[in-house]
Amino acid sequence: MSKRDELITKYAADLKEKCSVNADMDLLTKVTVGLGPSIYNADSATVSGSDEKELATVKNNFLIKKLGLKDGPELDSAIDAVVEKYGKSNRNKYRAVVYYLLVKHFKKESVY
Repeated sequence: MSKRDELITKYAADLKEKCSVNADMDLLTKVTVGLGPSIYNADSATVSGSDEKELATVKNNFLIKKLGLKDGPELDSAIDAVVEKYGKSNRNKYRAVVYYLLVKHFKKESVY
């Protein structure tokens, strides 16, 4: 099993255990592949739910640029909802899991 496959398995387990979501493995794989080498770096592989700069990056680089959504308060509330669902006290919020939940939230699976 490759390192990427191991991470995808870990992300699926996180979705199930922490978010009560049964992952669509095909979509989760595509989201993970889309993140490229960032998934192997401890800092870039996770999202800090309390860092405003980090959340702005998620909003601008992923929701607006990647998913093609229009900027507005619904983007911030969606990010807040995903962070809440993942668990604010959970220190390791994997970027792939957060992005997967956002793709599902906005029903943007077609982007992948």
